[in-house]
Amino acid sequence: MKEYARITIDDVKRSDEAAALIDMQSRYLETLGYTEHGVRHVGYVSKTTANILRETGADERTVELGEIAGWLHDVGNSLSRTYHGLTGGALAYGMLVRIGMDPAEAAHVANAISNHEEETGVAGDALSSALILADKSDAHRSRINKKNYDEFDIHDRVNMSIKKNYLVVDRSKDVIRLVIIMDSTSAPMEYLQIYLARMVMCEKAATRLGYTFELVINGVLINHHKRSRGKLTLRSTEDVLSQD
Repeated sequence: MKEYARITIDDVKRSDEAAALIDMQSRYLETLGYTEHGVRHVGYVSKTTANILRETGADERTVELGEIAGWLHDVGNSLSRTYHGLTGGALAYGMLVRIGMDPAEAAHVANAISNHEEETGVAGDALSSALILADKSDAHRSRINKKNYDEFDIHDRVNMSIKKNYLVVDRSKDVIRLVIIMDSTSAPMEYLQIYLARMVMCEKAATRLGYTFELVINGVLINHHKRSRGKLTLRSTEDVLSQD
């Protein structure tokens, strides 16, 4: 039986193919007027995917694959925004096999990437679930292209309003919570206009991990759950997994 190298996130970051695809996705989406999809975004998603997997009990190799999936999750945008999850999975699989990854592991990463978008994706396992949660949690003013900021564009306006966001795991209550702090540049209603389908996807992803997903905007629990009571505060049992 053939033995394969243990490909790591550092190996992927050294790949000329990966660098070219990420650069193309970033430039293409900037041209279309989208928020930032370059190294900052993929770095955030890579680290946060790994953190979610680690905190919810995944083995260390799955955590490493989460880092890789997060780094490559948007490469399909180098071809087209439409169905970029599906095309990204195909691009990532071929690239990972070419740099020496076990095809079974490459297929696992490709499956997660192919399922991270709400139009076609399904949280099928821990890897895809963690990737969904990490990607959909990244809304923040640091994603705005300040040269092309348009106050009449709802995506720009919502992202500009988000001063802080963070994702936490409360293991004592089996809750994954996304906390959003917005200023008056936009409003929670506008956030939900963009992100409602994504937040529903996050609920399903958290359930797949054995957790309940909670969305909190400016101190208000948006997706009500009966077991939550009173004012929400970050407790000592919660670990901040991601933060801008």
